[in-house]
Amino acid sequence: MIGSLPRKTGFGLCPLCERETFLNFHHLIPKKMHRRMYFKKHYSKPELAAGINICRQCHNGLHKRFTEMELAKKLNTLAAIQNQPALSEYFKWVSRQKVQ
Repeated sequence: MIGSLPRKTGFGLCPLCERETFLNFHHLIPKKMHRRMYFKKHYSKPELAAGINICRQCHNGLHKRFTEMELAKKLNTLAAIQNQPALSEYFKWVSRQKVQ
């Protein structure tokens, strides 16, 4: 099952860059993929709605580096995102940035 946090945004600790900042909701399986038959067959509605609260900089970095399909199939858990080598350097860089 896909891990998820409660869908509430606000101020908190980003699980990716570990900065205390404003967070927004990131769907672990992008909403664009929800209507595709593969995802309808393999995931329940709660699994499709699952997500994590992350900061805007980390959210933008995820979507700049990966397509919606890559995010849906390969990076659909917090652990998968945190263990992705292509992202770890980016998250380290973000962690050193000033919170806006």
